[in-house]
Amino acid sequence: MKKILALLAIGLSISLVPFAASAHGPSPQKVEKIMVIKADPAKVWAIVKDFGNMSWHPGVASTKVEKKADETFRTLTFKDGGNVYEKLRSVDDASMKIKYEIISGTLPLTDYNASITVAKGDKPGETTVTWVGRFYRLYKLNPPIPAGQDDATAVAAITGVFDSGLANLKKVAEGSK
Repeated sequence: MKKILALLAIGLSISLVPFAASAHGPSPQKVEKIMVIKADPAKVWAIVKDFGNMSWHPGVASTKVEKKADETFRTLTFKDGGNVYEKLRSVDDASMKIKYEIISGTLPLTDYNASITVAKGDKPGETTVTWVGRFYRLYKLNPPIPAGQDDATAVAAITGVFDSGLANLKKVAEGSK
């Protein structure tokens, strides 16, 4: 009898594993992109740290900055008509790192936090820029997930933002020597 109860308990626990594994909601996503730029780190940092100027990003049509007490916010309007409202979390000149988060917007994701770090490159006159974003898909419940609100869509959106932004940052920094 004890063997039968043990087998039933094992069978029951095995059948519950897939259910329990999917019951936690979405998994955090991360996109990290690195770009080597042939320009002095101080020059690249001067471009990146200016929270009120995203003219180096080809997808951004305009930037509007506002101060609320000690906090800084910006609204980025995209050339495709979308937008995001972001909060500056920190700017660290010593480590050449800026952190920000998205408060709201039209990107297919939520709980987005990011940083851009500028560092001396491996060769003289080179800079390495690392852009990291952490976020969740837009749909926070368990499957079925509506089309366009899944992990792949969120990752693709941020990958596109990072890839086009870093490519143009390279062009801007290297072109204005």
